Amino acid sequence: MTEKRLKKQLLKKRLFTKNRLVILNEDTFEEIFSLKLTLMNVFVVASIGAILIIIFTTYIIAFTPLREYIPGYTSTKLKKDATELALKSDSLEFAIKKNELYLESIKKVLNGNLQYAKVNKDSILAIKEDTLPNLQLTATKAELQLRKEVTEEEEKIKAREKTSKKKHK
Repeated sequence: MTEKRLKKQLLKKRLFTKNRLVILNEDTFEEIFSLKLTLMNVFVVASIGAILIIIFTTYIIAFTPLREYIPGYTSTKLKKDATELALKSDSLEFAIKKNELYLESIKKVLNGNLQYAKVNKDSILAIKEDTLPNLQLTATKAELQLRKEVTEEEEKIKAREKTSKKKHK
């Protein structure tokens, strides 16, 4: 026989040789527990245990508020706050532009750099009005269904967050 074949047979013999695990009372040498094992059984049980621990840990991280501590995941409240702040900053930016135009027009008047033929009384007030036309937009059935699904999903998430907060208390 070749040497490789002998090694394979020896490994197979070691993996499947039955051994006995015995737990004894040290004082009386009374056998408390006994179990017949092979190295292959131990390896299989240890592998399955490691896989179950990995799956359990992944589940806990993915479906609990712990995921917020992982970079890339954010809470729904944080997303909502970011959206509101973005809208507010846009409106503030628009207000600042209007104020700058107003101040520039006042500077022109005070410096005397104003051409009277081009001045319109309501030029400053015209800036105040939005240039978008009033459009009457209506949502389609698909959009209404999507909105309904989104609100239901948000309500489920809020309910889960409330129950998880109650459990932590």
